Amino acid sequence: MELSKISVLSLVELVVACLLVIALMVANAIVMVYAERKGAGFIQRRPGPYEVGPWGILQPVADSMKLLAKQLFVPANVDFLLYFLAPVLAFLPVLLLFLPIPFGPYLTALKVPDGVVLILAFAGFGLLANLLAGYSSNNKYGILGAGRAVAQGVAYEIPMILALLAVVFQTGSMNLSDIAEAQGSAPWRWNFLCQPLAFFIYLVTLVAETNRAPFDLPEGESELTAGFHTEYSGMGFALFFLSEYANMLLVSFVCATFFLGGYKGPILDGFWWTFIKAYAVMAFIVWIRWTFPRVRFDQLLNINWKWLLPLSILNLWITAVIIKLV
Repeated sequence: MELSKISVLSLVELVVACLLVIALMVANAIVMVYAERKGAGFIQRRPGPYEVGPWGILQPVADSMKLLAKQLFVPANVDFLLYFLAPVLAFLPVLLLFLPIPFGPYLTALKVPDGVVLILAFAGFGLLANLLAGYSSNNKYGILGAGRAVAQGVAYEIPMILALLAVVFQTGSMNLSDIAEAQGSAPWRWNFLCQPLAFFIYLVTLVAETNRAPFDLPEGESELTAGFHTEYSGMGFALFFLSEYANMLLVSFVCATFFLGGYKGPILDGFWWTFIKAYAVMAFIVWIRWTFPRVRFDQLLNINWKWLLPLSILNLWITAVIIKLV
């Protein structure tokens, strides 16, 4: 009887956590659309949104209403099952990946000892969703975008994993809460100083893994229209759009946990530090987008295979040697 009560309570907590994560994903998309447009305007010396609401603050709400009201147009000769499965597959795994993130000392929805493995394992579903979207659309731009997305995602996952493994080796645990706790509250103990090369590699790979400029080749508007989601409209496009911003937030939370001390802070530990650090990383992603031009696809792969992968292997080897000697 007691076990059944515990199971029901755990299930209720998990459902509530999922609802809170969905609310966070929606709120994040609304806030980041406005912040990104205003940031772009600031960098390009123009006002950005300013018509809808004071300082254009209601522009994301107007855009969302317009997007949701649009007709869901399905092109001819698509693979219906895969076509409608792809947006759902892009959205749902991201929802689950927020659960093991330690937002605070007691704010972890899904406490698992191997949270790193869980995040890295489920992250691959995003690539599968992109592939299915491009393949099922019966569109040449979709196929090319899907191929680019898979090649880019598979390539940049390797140095990203190796960069995170260096921190795992140093901490001696794959539990995300242990990784945050091990860094302490003092900023000079955080892993971005202890593992500067791994931090740099992770920053580059997180931009590539989220298909953001200058690595947004799978969606290159100038050559592929919109890449793998060219043929999506209405709610289908909205799910891809929502999952992109959710992925940005997810990799930013992982960066905050692994390299910036997570919920540990110099004054008082708490969930606010996790959000402050994560959104600082998000601001970096936005700044990168509007500062650097898009690279060619061969340059994108060369950056990974010729530079990031050897450096990540070297960093992991140095970390292992230091741990063994010390």
